[in-house]
Amino acid sequence: MIVYCKNSKLTQAEYLTMLPITSLPVLLGLALVTRLALIVYGEWQDRVMLVKYTDIDYSVFTDAARYAWEGHSPYERATYRYTPLLAWLLTPNIWLHSTFGKLLFCCFDLLAGFLIYRIISRLTMNKNLIAGSLVLWLFNPLTLVVSSRGNAESIMSFLVLATLDLFISGKYTLSAIVWAISVHFKIYPITYALPMYLSIRGHTGETQNKGATVKRTTWKALRDILKLFRPNVERIKFFLVSLITFTFLTVGFYYCYGWEFLQETYLHHLTRSDTRHNFSPFFYLLYLTSAWTQLQKFLSLVVFIPQAILLVVMAMKYYEDLPFCWFLQTFVFVSFNKVCTSQYFLWYLTLLPVILPSVKMSRFQGGFLAAAWFAGQVCISLNQIIKF
Repeated sequence: MIVYCKNSKLTQAEYLTMLPITSLPVLLGLALVTRLALIVYGEWQDRVMLVKYTDIDYSVFTDAARYAWEGHSPYERATYRYTPLLAWLLTPNIWLHSTFGKLLFCCFDLLAGFLIYRIISRLTMNKNLIAGSLVLWLFNPLTLVVSSRGNAESIMSFLVLATLDLFISGKYTLSAIVWAISVHFKIYPITYALPMYLSIRGHTGETQNKGATVKRTTWKALRDILKLFRPNVERIKFFLVSLITFTFLTVGFYYCYGWEFLQETYLHHLTRSDTRHNFSPFFYLLYLTSAWTQLQKFLSLVVFIPQAILLVVMAMKYYEDLPFCWFLQTFVFVSFNKVCTSQYFLWYLTLLPVILPSVKMSRFQGGFLAAAWFAGQVCISLNQIIKF
């Protein structure tokens, strides 16, 4: 079996012998203990302090799970705007213990860490870099707090990384199924469609002449682009499996919960507008025009244009390095979206550890940029708190 590696092709046996497996159980164990300690602390803080540790959304999840457990629609809980799958997963919150969901999210956090380990081990043989990437995820304050507070983003992190891991392993059918499930949970992984399509090779009848340095005519360049997009059996199979999986989930839940499921799971997020709790560069523009509904709708479409252009450009330029391409696309999607809240940052931070082999900068540069990013988030958050 040949596994994905940027600079070489390794057999499965060679790949397994190079992995630093001794440190993995230790890091996962420490990460688990840390998260359990935070859950225990959070339960204490919730009882004795006015400001709660537990995420407000966790009570929404639990209420929706209670409705599902009692045979009702989870959408009877106001502001529950997620797939019914999430409510079903959290029904043990009702009949077992209220902290079950937090433990589940922490487990997905650890599984995401294991997938990061698998992916980055295919990209580099530098054991220090592999360990550093794993630590960056497992002991990142943001990931620690998000999962232990009861936020479900760790499920998305797991699904995205599982899709990537299966895809670069050549397991296209399984990858297609997991990708469809991830899009069902949250829409943003749909942006990975183009780079995955371009990455799937196969027999198209002609060899792609990538990297040619000869001067090409406009017609020849157009032919090369069309050749790049030419469908093949593997491409068709991948997207057909994804479509069937997504359709199965959508039709099944529509049968159970009707239009309300479509509205709350998909349509709400496509039309959502938030001019208050928002890090988007377009937030103030949309805030000033909030009184003019038609103008705001028009501007919402206009601000989507740079986002769409950049997503296509990133896909066309970097599809050969899929982890790096996905990171850039997710960063663009979050940064240029008309709505951007704090939890959105975790979408691209999920992919940050697996792109470290592609990043060419010193530790000082990386540390400075990380500190600047973190300081920006803290300053904006404190500013909002003071205003409130």
